[in-house]
Amino acid sequence: MRCRSSCAVVAFALWSVVLPVVDLGAQVDLKARGEIVITGAQVLDPTGEGFVAGRAVWIDRGRIRAVAPLSELAEIAADCERIDGRGGFVIPGLIDLHSHLLLRPYDEVSWNDQVLKESLPLRTIRATVAARATLAAGFTTLRELGTEGAGYADVALRDAIAEGLIPGPRVFAATRALVATGCYGPSGFAPEIALPKGAQVADGPVALRVATREQIAAGADWIKVYADYRRRPGGPSSPTFSLDELRAIVDEATSAGVPVAAHAVTTEAIRRAVSAGVRTIEHGYHADDATLEQMREAGVVLCPTLTASDAIARYNGWDGRGPEPPRVRVARVMFQRALRSGVTIACGSDVGVFRHGDNAREIELMAEWGMGPKRALQAATAVAAAVLGKAAELGQVREGFRADVVLLRQDPHRDAKALRTVALVVKDGVVVHRAPD
Repeated sequence: MRCRSSCAVVAFALWSVVLPVVDLGAQVDLKARGEIVITGAQVLDPTGEGFVAGRAVWIDRGRIRAVAPLSELAEIAADCERIDGRGGFVIPGLIDLHSHLLLRPYDEVSWNDQVLKESLPLRTIRATVAARATLAAGFTTLRELGTEGAGYADVALRDAIAEGLIPGPRVFAATRALVATGCYGPSGFAPEIALPKGAQVADGPVALRVATREQIAAGADWIKVYADYRRRPGGPSSPTFSLDELRAIVDEATSAGVPVAAHAVTTEAIRRAVSAGVRTIEHGYHADDATLEQMREAGVVLCPTLTASDAIARYNGWDGRGPEPPRVRVARVMFQRALRSGVTIACGSDVGVFRHGDNAREIELMAEWGMGPKRALQAATAVAAAVLGKAAELGQVREGFRADVVLLRQDPHRDAKALRTVALVVKDGVVVHRAPD
């Protein structure tokens, strides 16, 4: 198919933008999938092991049509929107597997107050702003792991983004999450006061099957279960569902082709969740070596949410220097043991606890704490895509894949902080963000 006859050129060689900067708050045609050729940049190899020079990326109708020397695409490029990315680095759109668009940082408003005092319309409107900031940061796909009292608003966000009504990353929704009686917030109130919860409460295999069915019928792409939690404010986490209960959830979800993610920080809860057949463990802070080995053998993926521990420690006064607070040390030590165990680790940050658009902090911490920049980038691209069951269309800059690509000014294999140097974001073949000079 031929491109339009007029050619727009964006020069990134000196990082000056010739075309107008796309303001994600302005009217943007999110359905306009024209042809684009990105030239001059180094392109991440499909293996994720290195960057290849001398390749152009041809995008057409929402797909990557070719990654080839420009000489092979010269006729096509003559009639396309051509983006000169000399000096830059092309990577796949980033993926965060643990996000909460319906939350905002706890140093702004406490979790209790967000759930109890903020209206659903306000939280949903604010989430559209969060989605926009996330997309501009180069994250083109999110797994939303619970609306935290906002019902099924993540399904509405997912659908609005998919229809091109608002800009944002591709969303895989988990709706309300499942919790046991007495094991979730809001908390800290008199026991005789009945308050709405931040998740759906259900107990016993039959009731949990019903709740799982309800969430799937409402649009859940994933089911999230809290396999452990605090029984009272300030208390320690302990397993909340029996193995039979967890198996009922997984069995029901599997019947509908929906995978399950488990919040689990204690060793026993992780063991039960893995035995029940969940796809991912979220947090996993107190996993011992035997449990990590169980996860590895079962092919269960760890989403370590390192940034959540870091952010909460900073809200409590830690400045990032000096001795690590216990919660940070526990997260770091577990992560380093997980690396040694060989368990698969994917990027899941728990964003919403901290600022939306700052998702790359998770990749930076994974790199800093022993994974290295290359593997940390893979955790947020090809590995995360495989977790979503989308290994054949997301997570690589490769012919036939969805046209989710990010142009960076700096090399993310040298330093994970290069992920902050986003110059251009393309999602589904549409240029959705251009950075200013």
